[in-house]
Amino acid sequence: MAFRDQMWQVIEWKDDSNNLLAYRFPHSGKEIISGSSLTVRESQVAIFVHLGKIADVFGPGKYKLETKNLPLLSGLGAIFYQNKQSRFKAEVYFVNTKQFTNQKWGTSSPITLRDKDFGVIRIKAFGTYSFKVSDAKILMQELLGTKSSFTVDDINAYLKSMLISTITDTIAESKVGALELSANLQEFNDMCVANVGQKFISIGLEIVNFVIENVSFPESVEKAIDERSALGILSDKMGTYTQKKAADALGDAARNSGGAAGMFVGMGMGQNAGSALGGAFSNISNAEDEKEKVEEDMKFCSDCGAKMRVTAKFCPECGAKISGKDACPKCGAVVKKGSKFCPDCGTKL
Repeated sequence: MAFRDQMWQVIEWKDDSNNLLAYRFPHSGKEIISGSSLTVRESQVAIFVHLGKIADVFGPGKYKLETKNLPLLSGLGAIFYQNKQSRFKAEVYFVNTKQFTNQKWGTSSPITLRDKDFGVIRIKAFGTYSFKVSDAKILMQELLGTKSSFTVDDINAYLKSMLISTITDTIAESKVGALELSANLQEFNDMCVANVGQKFISIGLEIVNFVIENVSFPESVEKAIDERSALGILSDKMGTYTQKKAADALGDAARNSGGAAGMFVGMGMGQNAGSALGGAFSNISNAEDEKEKVEEDMKFCSDCGAKMRVTAKFCPECGAKISGKDACPKCGAVVKKGSKFCPDCGTKL
């Protein structure tokens, strides 16, 4: 067998995968001959390793391998000579530095949150993130080891655990409430990226994008949020709302002849229930009567028609002095003195 057949002369990696993070070039016990060609494509880094120690690192480009561009490999004693030719004894790893997008994450178990509005609650969240290799040498030292290939799936569980841990710590440190968290997801995203970024850098990675797509609460908390929203809408009509709910309850009891209504009668509560219903509508009726009474105590300016108190001497809109002319208190029409009815609207004067 010829000596050259035992050596590699062309070293390259044509990546046709979508999730391969690192790949060890198959040397099959062969050595590398001086002058061999190394091709490193865009979004790749080539790393030479001798006896478990990282030596020279090459970025994108085409290289002719010689002792002058392998200084660290030479220092480790990986280069030797035979027949006036130098040979290299090393393993070559290619690391993919492209961006790995749309990686899924989610909380396998709920995160406990102490909320200022609802007390201690448990929430779940899920979303996506993207990352890429920022330092291939650190990644090699911290995670890759001696595996012949390393996929995103091999590291995904570890990255997810870092993300979930960071989200939990960020929630605890920020002390944001459940309502604020749901309303400000983008700001919370930025906080999480800032906190988890350093952890990714420590293993040679960079988190490019992080998105919280949804935060879900227990059913009881969601119901409380809905009720609080409804109360906010009805805040200025709470009296009317309470009366309506009481009337609805009594109406439901009346329709259920064999149930609640019969129980009311049997317990001697029928009369009280009727009184409560009458009182509820009486309050509404009284409020309407008061409104009509206020309207009856008003009169109109004979010049501009503005509404004013019957005791007013000047118009609050135009400033005109109220003349001795009589005017209809309802429509403002001028009427003759001594008239008993308004000629326009028929109101009794």
